[in-house]
Amino acid sequence: MEYGFITVASAIPSVKVADCRYNTEEIIRLIDDADGKGAEIVVFPELSITSYTCQDLFHQNILLEEAEKSVEKIIGHSLTSDIIAIVGVPVVVGSLTLNCAAVIQRGKLLGIVPKTFLPNYSEFYEKRWFSSARDIPYDTTIRYAGQEVVITRKPTLFRTSQGATFGIEICEDLWAPVPPSNTLTVQGADIIFNLSASDELIDKHKYLLNLISQQSARNMSGYVYSSCGFGESTQDVVYAGNALVFENGKMIAQNKRFSLEPQLVVAQIDIERLRAERRLNSTFATAEALAKDEPRVIDCVEPAFDNKPFELLREINPAPFVPSTQIMQDRCEEIFNIQVMGLAKRLVHTRSKRVVIGISGGLDSTLALLVCVKTFDKLGMPRKGILGVTMPGFGTTDRTYNNALSLMESLGIDMQEISIADAVRQHFKDIGHDIDNHDVTYENSQARERTQILMDLSNKVGALVVGTGDLSELALGWATYNGDHMSMYGVNASIPKTLIRYLVRSVAESEGIDKKSHDTLLDIIDTPISPELTPADEQGNIKQKTEDLVGPYELHDFFLYYMLRHGFTPEKILFLAKHAFKTGTKEERYDEETIKRWLGVFMRRFFSQQFKRSCLPDGPKVGSVSLSPRGDWRMPSDASGELWKIE
Repeated sequence: MEYGFITVASAIPSVKVADCRYNTEEIIRLIDDADGKGAEIVVFPELSITSYTCQDLFHQNILLEEAEKSVEKIIGHSLTSDIIAIVGVPVVVGSLTLNCAAVIQRGKLLGIVPKTFLPNYSEFYEKRWFSSARDIPYDTTIRYAGQEVVITRKPTLFRTSQGATFGIEICEDLWAPVPPSNTLTVQGADIIFNLSASDELIDKHKYLLNLISQQSARNMSGYVYSSCGFGESTQDVVYAGNALVFENGKMIAQNKRFSLEPQLVVAQIDIERLRAERRLNSTFATAEALAKDEPRVIDCVEPAFDNKPFELLREINPAPFVPSTQIMQDRCEEIFNIQVMGLAKRLVHTRSKRVVIGISGGLDSTLALLVCVKTFDKLGMPRKGILGVTMPGFGTTDRTYNNALSLMESLGIDMQEISIADAVRQHFKDIGHDIDNHDVTYENSQARERTQILMDLSNKVGALVVGTGDLSELALGWATYNGDHMSMYGVNASIPKTLIRYLVRSVAESEGIDKKSHDTLLDIIDTPISPELTPADEQGNIKQKTEDLVGPYELHDFFLYYMLRHGFTPEKILFLAKHAFKTGTKEERYDEETIKRWLGVFMRRFFSQQFKRSCLPDGPKVGSVSLSPRGDWRMPSDASGELWKIE
């Protein structure tokens, strides 16, 4: 387990009904395959050694004895590697026959976990052949496959030498009102492995995916599922084979169903991320406190063989805040609805009929303006209640200026232009600042003058000042304190920079948008990001480009997501970033030194700029990451970031 990742595999072997020898060879072959692909744990379907569909043959001693010999053979084969194998097998305990999972590693039968809930309906009659784990009267030591092992009705956890903990449930256990995985996870299991034999019915597969998704999300766990495939009896039902891996509600790997060939799905589950989620969720901690039964914990074997080089198998999204193409439009609509409802409530509560907003011709103010327009339309209020103010200064270019005017005009809002040049010159004279010195005073004086204009206008016309600053700027502190940092309601406070382009584009491409607005919005999207606080170049183009100064926003948003959402260390964030941005490959977007450089900038600015976030105006939370000092992120303004910067 490296960087918190554990590599797991779900296997679907080819089987022959009641042919333990054939089935065992197929299982061993897939164990070796999984081991060769770096898997640390591999799970097989329910009763995979005998096949699930043996029916009354489960009453035959010869089948039960051969199954035990098969487990012994797998144990012997396991001496050559460290991989943990979980196989399904019928086990006799006194007068009980139990449907079990046998856990095997490097010559040891670590444990046997019996199934608790037995189906007894339509196509399944397991109670005819098996007893429930609840029928075991007490902990029982049995000799099985040449080794002594305890079999119990108690929850059983397995702990690897590297600290990962997993539990097991079998098929119907998942479908029960209170699945064993509920208990196992609150008692410490990071991952649940499910050995299953679910048949195929119309719409059942969709229900199964929803069930596993919900269970892994509810328990904030990994969930690895393996279900019977080709070779099981099709006397009455068909088994399509399902190899599925979920992490906290999200499916991260699956096989192709209805295959005639054996299959192996290998994926990596981020245990560190899951544990961070649990720490953030007080409900999970309460559930842990309420857990009654003390689990039986089995330590797995220490590795003895050379560790294979760690290779990340999952894809890392370089834009974690941006929805996939398939759901982009729906997600953008949902985000707008959240922003609109937030502003609408504030307007209704304050009985405001007007808002004031500064329009620069850039992305942030454009998105905020679109939210205002949608809000006024939703409330049935005239758009003329929106006062858009353009405030050209020393760095304003014709492109942004004209786009600001064009957008306000096409959207039909009230417009006003107030140049800040004379006021700022007077201010420089008052404080004795050289206008040719383009330092932070030169820049911030302009930002504060604009904010003062908006605030005073709001008093004059009886309006709320709507803020335009976004989440990425807040993380970096890329805002002038008591300048663009301040407003009366910040509609973009939870929107990262990488997402804003998509939100604006979704409006540009929506039905009913006029051509002028459409063309203006697309040009705004293509305009370099800039505060425009220093003069343009000789050609009148933007000279002060934000990403040249603080770094690419796609990198900063990546850092922000994994630091705040999952609490990852800088080392792990760097590791994931190199993978996401294809470092060291032909498709490389950033080399390692570039990522390190901007990660260092992010960490330094994030800690040094908390004082700006500590007094943020109200604004709606949109996604899972927010920097509101009243809600999601409470950090002392004088907290040291030395540990993060050093790493």
